[in-house]
Amino acid sequence: MARPSQAVDQALIASALALYPQCGCAGLSLRKVAEHAGTQPAMVHYHFGGKPAFLRAVLQQLYEQMFAALNVHGRGAEGPRDRLRGALLTLGRFLRQHRAVAARLALDAAQGEPVVHDFLRANAPRHLGLLLALLQEAQGAGELQALPPLQAFTFLMGAVNAPTLIATGALQLGVAPALLGELLDQQVLSDEALVQRVDLALAALGPSPCAAAAAGASP
Repeated sequence: MARPSQAVDQALIASALALYPQCGCAGLSLRKVAEHAGTQPAMVHYHFGGKPAFLRAVLQQLYEQMFAALNVHGRGAEGPRDRLRGALLTLGRFLRQHRAVAARLALDAAQGEPVVHDFLRANAPRHLGLLLALLQEAQGAGELQALPPLQAFTFLMGAVNAPTLIATGALQLGVAPALLGELLDQQVLSDEALVQRVDLALAALGPSPCAAAAAGASP
């Protein structure tokens, strides 16, 4: 059973994540978070310190959940391409589940929020480095084309995750008609659509026809 103090910690973090997409760093007051969690603002100070430390703890906990899952798929027993595929699906599903938080995080970063900048500088190299290493491993094994790694990597990230962010922004801004909103859910945000994008992107980066033919001709 969780300790009472730990339960309060997690309730505050859950409330912050629920309110953050609407409020952002600037508008997320400790009073709002405490009221949402059914406790007092003093409890935030007691458990986390001030607001910047609390926001860092909220973002870090969410990130560690994602990175742990990503790391599992990045160290599986399958071949390099399959490990990369699993990691891309993990990241894509996490982004889809927390797309409102991700969209607000991008907005806060663009507005120069120091907590967000510090968080991204500390953590972005971790998952990006893991994915880039998996990509280069698949290229080294001949399972993907030997394109410049950053060219291939940015193509993968854009093909897999950009549609999720675009659809989320369209829905949040209300620029998508009601019918189009339903189609976005089905054709862009669904798990089936995500799997299609990952497989299409990896197929596009697959071995060149000449390399595949040479491999098939070898004894």
